[in-house]
Amino acid sequence: MIVNEQINHEFVLPFFSVIITTYNRSALLKRALDSLIAQTETDWEAIIIDDGSTDDTAFVALPYLKMENKIKYVHQTNEGYSGSKNAGIFLSKGKFITFLDSDDEYMPTHLETRKAILEKNPEVQFLHGGITVIGSQYVPDRFDFNKKVPLSECEIGGIFFIQKEVANSFNGFKKMPLGSDGDFFDRINKAGVTIMKTQIPTYIYHRENADSITNNLMAERRKV
Repeated sequence: MIVNEQINHEFVLPFFSVIITTYNRSALLKRALDSLIAQTETDWEAIIIDDGSTDDTAFVALPYLKMENKIKYVHQTNEGYSGSKNAGIFLSKGKFITFLDSDDEYMPTHLETRKAILEKNPEVQFLHGGITVIGSQYVPDRFDFNKKVPLSECEIGGIFFIQKEVANSFNGFKKMPLGSDGDFFDRINKAGVTIMKTQIPTYIYHRENADSITNNLMAERRKV
């Protein structure tokens, strides 16, 4: 009987799958991983999708793989932002999928607060919201890259919590230069997925980094 209980316990799926996409950000990845390890909620797995990095990303990730056997590392040829997220979705086993961009971080209660909301509201298939922004509060408009819009009007993938079945049914994120998070949200919203929003600001979104996707795009537009 004891042996059977131990075997069954090994196959209990995690509540969260945290997908960490990264590309040549070894200097920032440690901060993101430290914030994950520091979570008060421990029912999670993490999948680091290294999107073809040529720096020492693998070396930075290695101690965390040894520290936590629930963290996995996958190196792939460069597929871009959406392709990396979709690779993580495919490999994930958790009930809910969420994200942690390698230049961002979680406050310690990030996963705990979201689990409490989702367990209290079992009908919710998609939870979002709750962000602290460091740096610029504006990003390019996904419909017109020459315009800027406040982040308060945007959907940010890092704060998505998606039922795995929902993510699979919508085939993940579309490949586009900018706005794949907003596009994904629009698609599930139109389909009638049960959505809930929280204002608990426990995801720290760093926009002061020069190599963020939106900052890079804005810099390219300034050259035109």
